[in-house]
Amino acid sequence: MPFFTAADGCRIHYETSGAVGPCVVLIPGLGGDGRFWSGVVRLLEVDHRVVVTDHRGAGRSDRPQSPYSIPLIASDIAALLARTSGPAHIVGHSTGGAVAQVLALDHAELGLSYTISSSWARADGRFRTLFTARAELLDAGMAETYQRLGHVLCHEPSYLETHAGQLEAAVADAPRTLAPLTVAAARVRMLLDHDRLADLPDIAVPVQVIAAAGDVLTPPALSHSIATAIPQATYVTVGGAHFHPLADPEGFAAIVRQFIAKADSKKHDR
Repeated sequence: MPFFTAADGCRIHYETSGAVGPCVVLIPGLGGDGRFWSGVVRLLEVDHRVVVTDHRGAGRSDRPQSPYSIPLIASDIAALLARTSGPAHIVGHSTGGAVAQVLALDHAELGLSYTISSSWARADGRFRTLFTARAELLDAGMAETYQRLGHVLCHEPSYLETHAGQLEAAVADAPRTLAPLTVAAARVRMLLDHDRLADLPDIAVPVQVIAAAGDVLTPPALSHSIATAIPQATYVTVGGAHFHPLADPEGFAAIVRQFIAKADSKKHDR
């Protein structure tokens, strides 16, 4: 497995695929595991060079007992890109969308365009209540309950029915996949500190913001506020729930492919 070693010694897992075309980086959400993108990768790697990362503290990366923050994860990805692929089209979902915002603002030289999917730029009261409660489940050692609640919040009812066995297996495995729970809880709480809404007008490269109509975890209003704050951002609404890239990889990949092609075309026209 390929790993990138961050400045503090934390090993960050990443994978690359595809040999031709524009480079695109896929950043997963709070689960932090790049395998979330498997369906999208299979579609994009045909005509894109794809980089998929796990977050520190999740997936196959190291899980140090140290402070966690969105800017720290962004710095990991920035260092990885500087060493490997260089500037790329960056796609982030949910927490990955918050990471993408920080990359666009604090590491602007690395992003050719940004797709920010089902994310937020400033936590409102509902967001704080929900994610504080999720962290408290982890504090209490209730990994299985945390996982079950995540399924309900992130999937449509039809997906829950058709993937019941797979989802229940994930619940049973949650004490292992989320361990250590202190790290998982710290990663949940880092979301509450993300507030870059006032800075978003400084982003000067193409941005598209995607919201899912049925998203109850990060409702469309949070995504809409991002799109409104960024000059000339494109706002796209899709069907489905929070995990729409997982449920409909074809639709998501098509939106990303079209946007990247348009961004590259504008760049070459200058």
